[in-house]
Amino acid sequence: MTKNENKKILEIDGIKLSSVYSGMYNKKRLDLSIMEINQNAVVTGVFTKNKAKSDTINISQKNLKITNPKYIIVNSGNANAGTGANGYKDIMNYINDFSKKTNCPKNKILVFSTGVIGERIKVTNIKNSILKLLSNLKSDSWINFSKSILTTDTKKKLISKKVKIMDQNINITGVTKGSGMINPNMATMLSFVATDIKIKKMSLSKILKRLTDISYNMISVDGETSTNDASLLIATGSNQIDYEKLSLRDKDLFYKSLEEVYIYLAKEIIMDGEGATKFVTINIKNSSSVKESKNIAMSIANSPLVKTALFAEDPNWGRILSAIGNAETKFKDLSKIKISLGKFLVFKNNEIYKNYSEKKCKKYLKNKNIEINIDCSNGKHCSTAWTTDLSYEYIKINADYRT
Repeated sequence: MTKNENKKILEIDGIKLSSVYSGMYNKKRLDLSIMEINQNAVVTGVFTKNKAKSDTINISQKNLKITNPKYIIVNSGNANAGTGANGYKDIMNYINDFSKKTNCPKNKILVFSTGVIGERIKVTNIKNSILKLLSNLKSDSWINFSKSILTTDTKKKLISKKVKIMDQNINITGVTKGSGMINPNMATMLSFVATDIKIKKMSLSKILKRLTDISYNMISVDGETSTNDASLLIATGSNQIDYEKLSLRDKDLFYKSLEEVYIYLAKEIIMDGEGATKFVTINIKNSSSVKESKNIAMSIANSPLVKTALFAEDPNWGRILSAIGNAETKFKDLSKIKISLGKFLVFKNNEIYKNYSEKKCKKYLKNKNIEINIDCSNGKHCSTAWTTDLSYEYIKINADYRT
């Protein structure tokens, strides 16, 4: 399990936030937020590859290619996906209204939604909330922002870190949401991470892609990729530290701090996986390539048979072996593969390990935190993925989602 050692959520100079209840849900809870970003900031993003993506994603991707945003609008409770031309018109309706009330160009507004697919969004509710949102913008509202984007999540997910470079502090704060429909590329998740460092957009984009590949694209709850996934990385430039002028050592120090933020947030999603009773870490080592190690890790992470066995606390290692065999690899057979549950070696030399103990493995699987360790013995590359078990409660949550 993960632990946020820095409990204090840091303000990011150059960012203000505001959250309200607009009526997207039947119960009264925060469901609509805006983020105001300073003029000198640069913003980059990665987005879902689902072909049924919401027009919120299409519009935001298009706008982000043209310019850096001044405002971000986010709602929960409704995904505004699968709503056709009317869905697009709904989005442009509230964007136009927001643009007029803020005197902000429409292409400097990004929009994101999360919630039920296929239902028209409550445009009037959003428009009626805009002035209230604008009047309550504050730099210390990250917690309310994080609450407002949750759907089936059971808890908010946010973290801050402070890194000292050249005797100056650089602040990083990030929030995410996600609990089900979690699978690369991206997941049913929204993520907003901000820092006050000064950096070029090209450098920031490269960093985000690299971070996404080892964090959000290495988690799976149920093998489902959503229509609304988005992850933004924002650098306000309010700090005098210029990333481009840093030494390689200091650049790496900044990157490692961001990496800790993204890994933490990715793990928080898995910890809050719908119906999950196990937090599962899958370690692949000694693979012929990074791609191969990722393919193996995600094949195991996405296997319903592996996940249900973990829920039953059943060391049915044959399911893990089968998942490895289903992955796209260079293996002709699996004779070199070693499989371990935690520290207990299970499979070696193409057969069950001679000292394998079913009793010890069953006892190990009673833990909340489980490790599946795979030694490929055909290279030097490694990857780590995180997943959950698959429980009765997952079925109940998703069966009752709209009722």
